Amino acid sequence: MTNPKGRFGVHGGQYIPETLMNAVNELDEAYEYYKKDPGFNRELTKLLREYAGRPSRLYYASKMTEDLGGAGIYLKREDLNHTGAHKINNVLGQALLAKKMGKTRLIAETGAGQHGVAAATAAALMGMECVIFMGEEDTVRQALNVYRMKLLGARVVPVRTGTATLKDAVSEAMREWTSRISDTHYCLGSVMGPHPFPAMVRDFQAVISKEIREQILEERGKLPDAVIACVGGGSNAIGSFYHFLKDEEVKLIGCEAAGRGADTFETAAAIAAGRPGIFHGMKSYFCQDRYGQIAPVRSVSAGLDYPGIGPEHAYLHDTGRAQYVPVTDEEAVSAFEYLAKTEGIIAAIESAHAVAHAVKLAPAMNRDQIIVVTISGRGDKDCAAVARYRGEDIHE
Repeated sequence: MTNPKGRFGVHGGQYIPETLMNAVNELDEAYEYYKKDPGFNRELTKLLREYAGRPSRLYYASKMTEDLGGAGIYLKREDLNHTGAHKINNVLGQALLAKKMGKTRLIAETGAGQHGVAAATAAALMGMECVIFMGEEDTVRQALNVYRMKLLGARVVPVRTGTATLKDAVSEAMREWTSRISDTHYCLGSVMGPHPFPAMVRDFQAVISKEIREQILEERGKLPDAVIACVGGGSNAIGSFYHFLKDEEVKLIGCEAAGRGADTFETAAAIAAGRPGIFHGMKSYFCQDRYGQIAPVRSVSAGLDYPGIGPEHAYLHDTGRAQYVPVTDEEAVSAFEYLAKTEGIIAAIESAHAVAHAVKLAPAMNRDQIIVVTISGRGDKDCAAVARYRGEDIHE
């Protein structure tokens, strides 16, 4: 799916300043070596099992299935991982790799805060310094996660430039990396940025689809008819899709944050509303204004509030192997409430975008068909924001 230059079709690449090339090449060489190293893989597998709590459960949502009619719905419970999201899969892999490379300091960007919490967690575990860049607007929306990061020993830097959201946190982290390459690893949280990040993060997240495949075959004796996941940069989605890419009968559906609508200017749906461009070291689809500048984006979800999408997703869209659908704030919030009341699961508002599409899709399918929805994280962090969206002012 990728070539040595980190291309996915026309997407991907390494569009970065010369000052970062040495760091990126060093990372690429180290990853190519350690991903084949039995000792590294044993250590990572042990961390995922004993520290993160893998394998995560594949839960049959019987009440949801009965209520909606049609396809049977299974939930891949990444929210049950340590730190409460899929982010820990990638962070443990990158932090372990950084230690092998002799780095003593982790930096990371975060939107919803889950990647930041995971990075701070791994840094604490491995005795590394940690600095997290987070858009100032997101520090307000996700105050609980800011406290968690600080509690874990990380320094949280509010980013006030631009729209003060996820894209600006990525930009600031890249600038910081440029200034301290010798002792610092940039632990990028999604399948985006310059090569090797999109492929490396995908490989660390592919454990999700590996487990889904094994679990559903054991449970039902066949593959799912559809796998659905939310998409911002797209790490939980590509992790959920990867081991099904060659199974053409399995529909792969990514759910983008449409905000107030993909046909409005207040959206973050990069495939539905964007066009090809180059940003943050990669070629992909981005929301842009008429002059080709990166457009401000909007979503009720801080974790999906990003103007682009990972290059492998762009490629899967181009080839038609995966379908990408926009989901509005209102649809996501309604699904957030529905899943809580129906199955007793408070999912992340990001994950609720995927649940929203499953609610639409399941009734149109047959009872012997199967949908797997990845619940990428838990929603404790989102309760205050959703309450505010519904007009109720609560304090965390």
